[in-house]
Amino acid sequence: MNLPNKLTVLRVIMVPFFVFFMLWNGLGENGKYVAAALFILASLTDCLDGHIARKHHLITDFGKFMDPIADKLLVCSALICLVEQGMLAGWIVIIIIGREFIISGFRLVASDKGIVIAASYWGKFKTVFQMIMVILLILDLGGFFDILAQASVWISLILTVVSLADYLIKNRKVLEGEM
Repeated sequence: MNLPNKLTVLRVIMVPFFVFFMLWNGLGENGKYVAAALFILASLTDCLDGHIARKHHLITDFGKFMDPIADKLLVCSALICLVEQGMLAGWIVIIIIGREFIISGFRLVASDKGIVIAASYWGKFKTVFQMIMVILLILDLGGFFDILAQASVWISLILTVVSLADYLIKNRKVLEGEM
């Protein structure tokens, strides 16, 4: 197993620990800092594994399959924890997770037709803003950071819808059966 794939597996392994510290009150206020640190570290492995894989030509089928799953697992777990703690509205999380299900299903249909749908820039921007949003909401620093956190929620939501529309429009022939 190459380094990018090990980083992807590490990200998946970090998710239960992140969730534990997000939801366990045993550390008081310090729990959120541990959770935020784990989330930031896991998010950085996302950037790092892709960079290493492309730079050193270490792209594998395992990585193509597991990297998006690891990303979705990390972000969706964080979003659900934020709803549990009353820090994020459930309807926002439903839209974000719904988009992930739609895109995953869309990719399965395309895959059955031998088509690989690569991540778009809109999707990458969406992921970055979702990660920023999660970090700001977890840390709950108050003041100006509350404004940044709320702005990141709305930007993430807009990018979620825009990236979904982008995928569907660019790849509509997959569903129309023309490919």
